[in-house]
Amino acid sequence: MQKITPFLWFDNQAEEAINYYVSIFNNSKIINVSRKPDGSLFTATFQLEGQQFMALNGGPQFKFTEAISLFVDCKDQQEVDDLWDKLTEGGEEQACGWLKDKFGLSWQIIPSALQMVKIDVPALQRAYEGVA
Repeated sequence: MQKITPFLWFDNQAEEAINYYVSIFNNSKIINVSRKPDGSLFTATFQLEGQQFMALNGGPQFKFTEAISLFVDCKDQQEVDDLWDKLTEGGEEQACGWLKDKFGLSWQIIPSALQMVKIDVPALQRAYEGVA
């Protein structure tokens, strides 16, 4: 078991969310689910690309913000496009590779080739001219 596990608080859509996320990412699975007496999901443990997460249906008092996001290191443009299309479905696009999914969780869908510290405008221009 990993030492630190991200814990995601949902209002009442945790089961829908984890099923959705597991369907999008390879090497992903639901590990454990605990249910309330009425049969609805209370907590769950799941993996996305081998990274373990926990989810809770905790009620409406807390919402996701951009103060926390999930950074996805993508191998190529195809992976960026695939994840972007799936995760923005019902969500919203944001600037610089960020998006919010339909549950309000923020993601950064970033190709490995993109330098994320200091932007090199001449390198971007050369790359643009090379494909234009």
